[in-house]
Amino acid sequence: MKYLKAFNTREKVLLSIILLAVGMAVFFYYDLPKGEEDQFVFEEEVEEGVEDKEVPLPAQESEVTIVLVDVKGAVVTPGVYEVSGNGRVKDVIQKAGGFLEEADQAQLNLAGKVIDEMMIYVPIKGETTVAAGSVTAESGLISINTADLIELQELPGIGPAKAEAIIQYREENGPFSASEDLQNISGIGEKTFEKLKDLITVQ
Repeated sequence: MKYLKAFNTREKVLLSIILLAVGMAVFFYYDLPKGEEDQFVFEEEVEEGVEDKEVPLPAQESEVTIVLVDVKGAVVTPGVYEVSGNGRVKDVIQKAGGFLEEADQAQLNLAGKVIDEMMIYVPIKGETTVAAGSVTAESGLISINTADLIELQELPGIGPAKAEAIIQYREENGPFSASEDLQNISGIGEKTFEKLKDLITVQ
């Protein structure tokens, strides 16, 4: 009987401790300020948002077009050079080491844009020459089928853009069959052709 009484006393003590712990847990749960509870929820949402956010990939750089240009004549190192597709004649001359002292720079359009397979000839002072095939021997007319970018710009009303358009037309459609076909190119209308018709040939 004495042991049973002591056992009951221990049970009561343990039960009291358990009830006290449960009571404190309930008290602290309901006593938590509403602001702190919302803060915990907000922080969890922010962390989830950071994890879900995708990092944008860097934009790919556009490819640079490379063209081959043949440089001949009065330059330090004649040869074939690779240059950017938006390069100019002056850029190619620099790659060739620059002009020789006797070079006639006045006969070149250094601001002209280069194209693939283009040939640049630098004459010496006192020399008057045009690339073979671009001018007919008998008439002296410029052949719109063989003239290069520089030679085409010698024609009235033909700048770098129109000269490029003429060359591109030849590459895409073949040689011009008649001088009048030049009017098929955008920017070359009847008025411009009237200035050109006595200066050009398709031979």
